[in-house]
Amino acid sequence: MSDRLISCDDHMDLSQLPADLWTTRLPASLLDRAPHVEERDGRPVWVCDGKIWGRWVGKPSPGVTSERPVKAVYDAFDRAGIHDPSPRRAAVAELRLADMDRDGVTAQVIYGPVHQISTGDHELRAACYSAYNDWLMEFCQAAPERLIGLPMLPETPEGALAELERVRKKGGVRQVVFMVANIDPKLDDPAWEPLWQALEDSGIILSWHITAFAKPNARVVGRAASVFENTKLFLANFVEPFVDLFAWGILERHPGLKMVLAEGGAGWLPWLVQALDHQHDQLWEAKEFWADKGGAELATKPSDLFRRQVYATFQDDHVAMALLPFFGEKNLLWASDYPHPDSVWPHSRQAIARQMGHLSPEVRRRITHDNAAELLGLGGAS
Repeated sequence: MSDRLISCDDHMDLSQLPADLWTTRLPASLLDRAPHVEERDGRPVWVCDGKIWGRWVGKPSPGVTSERPVKAVYDAFDRAGIHDPSPRRAAVAELRLADMDRDGVTAQVIYGPVHQISTGDHELRAACYSAYNDWLMEFCQAAPERLIGLPMLPETPEGALAELERVRKKGGVRQVVFMVANIDPKLDDPAWEPLWQALEDSGIILSWHITAFAKPNARVVGRAASVFENTKLFLANFVEPFVDLFAWGILERHPGLKMVLAEGGAGWLPWLVQALDHQHDQLWEAKEFWADKGGAELATKPSDLFRRQVYATFQDDHVAMALLPFFGEKNLLWASDYPHPDSVWPHSRQAIARQMGHLSPEVRRRITHDNAAELLGLGGAS
């Protein structure tokens, strides 16, 4: 496969961010509470309000050499033979671009820390998102057609709208993300309506990303079974809000709103959309009963709305490849998930050949490049 790839779900993790990101960018009123790097038990970690958010890899941990360490989870750098944990590769533009070139990737969609900005203080969390967003947009200026950073939106209607409008004024924003598993209130609340309208008016794509990180379970701690725990939570992140998109007429009212479901896979979607179509058929069999209860607002079949407005990313999904007649090729976006443990980097071409070898070159190119180029307006990405 000679075509260049566009990866639609890659990451900028908390562990790789500059140590002074928040101490130099938060408003003066919050600086004394800014997330910062401290050494705890001899290891550098992020700390906010006394709570440890996660590790920082800007300096080597004690006793770790360039030899491959023994650890529970191997990441993409391990697979590539890069075992020194000290470089913040993904947050150093020239190193990240070199890693992309190594994998034949012409552009990456970059998601930020998916669960670790975990303060319960809404004001502080929104300020942390804004500071991160400003830094990310500056980072992406190193190669704006290749590094597509996604600003993070707070999980409340007012906060999400305010941050969307703020980053929109800066220009150059193609796509944003918020962690739908953490939203308050739920999507049926009319308070979200201004956000849907602003997204539709601007043409900015809204992404949801999984936030599933299993809490310790006494039954599996220390057992190999623990590696399967997150699987239980992946779909739980998306099923309820995904159904709400159709049930509450959000996609129906906003035909220009584009949605991306990131890192939840795609093979599960055909059955769910089929089930929604079945329920929709039943609703319209009894349309007189439901007419004054909101039924009249749900005219379009869920499968038609899905094909028109919803996209899903995947990195290794043989089930989705077997169900292409349902997707019609247009709604699938390939991703490498660089540099996470689930990533197929730096062996993306092998992963693509393994699951798409039966497809024509034209279809493979659509899924691994053209869909994303068209959705994101990357005319020069070739």
